[in-house]
Amino acid sequence: MEQIKAKGAPRHLGKGLMILSAFLTATGQLFWKWGHTNLWYMAIGFICYGLGALLMIKSFSLEKLSVAYPLMSISYIVALFYGEFFLNEPLSIKKLAAVALLGIGVTLTSYEK
Repeated sequence: MEQIKAKGAPRHLGKGLMILSAFLTATGQLFWKWGHTNLWYMAIGFICYGLGALLMIKSFSLEKLSVAYPLMSISYIVALFYGEFFLNEPLSIKKLAAVALLGIGVTLTSYEK
């Protein structure tokens, strides 16, 4: 079955939207973590996560599922660094190696010629 592309959409728009979705969903989850004692943070988390979900849906309409969805794993990488920088969670060599492997896997999966 041939993938239907939106007329006039830039070639990598679907991928870009999925990457932005990954950042927004990870950011939303960070605000949820902070929001257990602050309802404003909880609300910001829902807004970020909701926008991320909408961008994910749009990405799926522009890109192949097998290309777009693996890019969502970028949210794991973002969350790892959010934990280090905002939550004082330790970042170990083992975690960095896992992030490197995720990055390699996502690159290989979503690369199309």
